[in-house]
Amino acid sequence: MAGWLRRLSVLDWIRFGLLGAGVVFVATGLLPAATARDSVGRIAPLLLFLGAVIVLAELTKEAQVFDVIAARMAIAGRGSYPALFLLCTAFASLVTIFLNLDTTAVLLTPVMLALAPRAKIAPLPLAMTTVWLANTASLLLPVSNLTNLLAMNRVALGAREFAVRMLAPEVVSIAVTMAFLWVFFWRRGERGEARYQPPPPIPVADRVLFAVAGTACLLFVIAIFAGVNIGVAALVAAVAVVGAFAWRDRAKLVWSLLPWRLLVFVTGLFLVVPTLSRFGLADVMEAIIGSGGDGDGAYRAAAAGGALSNLLNNLPAYVAGEQVIPAANHTQLLSLLVGTNLGPVITPWGSLATLLWFEWCRRSEVRVPLAKFVLTGAGLAVTGLAATVGALLLTA
Repeated sequence: MAGWLRRLSVLDWIRFGLLGAGVVFVATGLLPAATARDSVGRIAPLLLFLGAVIVLAELTKEAQVFDVIAARMAIAGRGSYPALFLLCTAFASLVTIFLNLDTTAVLLTPVMLALAPRAKIAPLPLAMTTVWLANTASLLLPVSNLTNLLAMNRVALGAREFAVRMLAPEVVSIAVTMAFLWVFFWRRGERGEARYQPPPPIPVADRVLFAVAGTACLLFVIAIFAGVNIGVAALVAAVAVVGAFAWRDRAKLVWSLLPWRLLVFVTGLFLVVPTLSRFGLADVMEAIIGSGGDGDGAYRAAAAGGALSNLLNNLPAYVAGEQVIPAANHTQLLSLLVGTNLGPVITPWGSLATLLWFEWCRRSEVRVPLAKFVLTGAGLAVTGLAATVGALLLTA
């Protein structure tokens, strides 16, 4: 037990502290038990989905699916940085859209950083591609971000209807992100080299696991668009891949696959934020956001979501904003969603995905210039929010 406690990081203690504070609030009556039950009941199916999809993504990485795709992209680029840029942004966007932004931050980041020395590519452009698109490409599907699942339930849209509504904002958000990535990290003056060396193909250690994991991910995506409950689809896909590993490589099935840190963090947030809302946070958010559903109200909601995300974190920012937006103001709520998804690219703690990304960069000894990260992120957040909310309003 003592050894396990010593392995906990500062972030782990913050997560447990958050959950502990939530339990204390309920025990002391600061948060009524009925409100706590409603809050936890609301996120319980979302936590099931989140746990299943992250196990699916973790084992898909262990099956080398991501590694093979990344190497094939670098080979397909044939030494051309513009071609590699388009392939990498497409790959990061698709992983974020279909397998959740945390998958991009936690699993795709080490894949990209491992690719850099093999192809003699500067690691920072690859790293920035994953962290920015993990946030800004997470608008399209309910599975892309936990906040999307909350918003989808609030506006009573199915997965396909949600995707149709958010398609234009998603395209605009990715386009703005690509422009900032190219100008500040990928162009010749920033990356240094004119061309890169395409790496050799990666040999697949177990073709059965590779095929099962790749097929499970593909069927999961198809199930989303077919209208299957996303929690059920993620759970079935995860069970199929777990079964394949139990047969072929049982040593990979370890308890650390379960994202307990994320589950503890989210549960704590959904106890603490409602308590803070009862004691003043809701009044502050209502004053900032206002009650207008479109136009000015939409931009105010997006700005408030983005600003609070960078001060605290995007999940509490979304929950706090959602509680003060009238149920009928669907466009304003989706603008808040844009703010909390696209906005948290300025501070390292703006989203959990960004925090996890910084940890991977630290482990890989990739230096991230903090001043440049903050300033370019601020430019992306302001420009991206203005353009993306504009697209949301135009397609309302």
